[in-house]
Amino acid sequence: MRDPAGVSSKPRFRLRALASVAAAFTAGAIAGPVVTAWAQDGSRAETYRLLNLFGDVFERVRAEYVEPVNDREVIENAINGMLQGLDPHSSYMNLRNFRDMQVQTRGEFGGLGIEVSQEAGYVKVISPIDETPAARAGVKPGDLITHINEKTTQGLTLQEAVEQMRGERGTSIRLTIRREGTATPIELSLTRETIRPQVVRARLEGNDIAYIRLTSFNEQTEVGLRRALSNLRSQAGSNGLKGIVLDLRNNPGGLLDQAIQVSDDFLDQGEIVSTRARRPEDAQRWNARGGDISAGLPVVVLVNAGSASASEIVAGALQDHRRAIVMGVKSFGKGSVQTVMPLPGNGAIRLTTARYYTPSGRSIQATGIQPDIEVLAQREDAQQNRERDREADLNRALRNDSSATGANARPPAPLPPLNLPAGVVQAVQRLPAEGAPAFDPTKPETDHQLQQALGLLRNMAAGQPQRRASR
Repeated sequence: MRDPAGVSSKPRFRLRALASVAAAFTAGAIAGPVVTAWAQDGSRAETYRLLNLFGDVFERVRAEYVEPVNDREVIENAINGMLQGLDPHSSYMNLRNFRDMQVQTRGEFGGLGIEVSQEAGYVKVISPIDETPAARAGVKPGDLITHINEKTTQGLTLQEAVEQMRGERGTSIRLTIRREGTATPIELSLTRETIRPQVVRARLEGNDIAYIRLTSFNEQTEVGLRRALSNLRSQAGSNGLKGIVLDLRNNPGGLLDQAIQVSDDFLDQGEIVSTRARRPEDAQRWNARGGDISAGLPVVVLVNAGSASASEIVAGALQDHRRAIVMGVKSFGKGSVQTVMPLPGNGAIRLTTARYYTPSGRSIQATGIQPDIEVLAQREDAQQNRERDREADLNRALRNDSSATGANARPPAPLPPLNLPAGVVQAVQRLPAEGAPAFDPTKPETDHQLQQALGLLRNMAAGQPQRRASR
């Protein structure tokens, strides 16, 4: 999070007359770095006229709305509307929501345990968090939450809907869900809990493969990854580990620095990720330091349509360096960076400030990470003719700028070949066998994607070592 120049110097926004609106915004423009933006939207006089329009509407709402309005709420709604009109990930957070976000990044928050976005006016589930009220109730990625406590979510901002779903531990809430393929709405009654998601889950598969699942990227993720791998190495004993499955399926992302550290854990050198902002001089790049915590063990990264943001940074970095084989289906495609900018005494704004790029120069925005080996979770997926639950489907999603030209453009480099032992890829089954048991999260043997990853790693161990390409 960073406090941009000019934010703290803006005066409090008070509207007593139309002239005060222009004065307040003028002070902010002079104090902050956005002075160069005036020319882009027309003359300064036109900007003043638009600010007067805003002030006129605000005064009419205060004077003539059917019920008295709260000035702060009206202005906060206007700010949020301005930000949400830019893209699906920019928004305003009041003080309470800002504190909630800070708590979440520390790895603890109160509520139901679901990551959500907004689509067609409804709240859309990106992913339920493991072992939370939402996950136990059967909430699934792609579900639309149409009602909260029998009140429609249409007309609510995403922040308002999230705020309604949060609450004190032990209090109950009713959700109405619309799910594709289900004719009638699903009614769920849940009890709120203090959510302390276990962001790292690990176990040995067959005494020779380390399975590590990352459910999100908060301040505990990289430390938990190191601890998990150390424990599994000890459990494997003298036989040792043959490989690692890093499961990022339905991981909605989180902190950028944690994604960088997790990637760095498996890389000895080279670029991990870069960001490009509006101004070329604001571009940033992060490189790996020496030291691979796995000592070169082969890695398979599992991704699906619920793998987003920080998950895609990790998958993209390891894929580009051929440090891991990415398996599953195409990821969500959120390739934008949000900077949280505190507004002293008034919460913060979450503003999209850059796009991020994999080491080869690929922008994942609205396209996602394409797996090296496509493996579907169930046979029904092959019969679906359209893609769902991805960034490109969201209203006002940023375009992918891979084809852009100019000083700030860099064409992506082709990826090196996989160079796997003969027959290894051909042994992977894209679809589960006909009549295979339905997926049960408590039974790893029903997880087709996981089983194919395990088979790939064991076949690699039986063949020649993978030749890693450097970048």
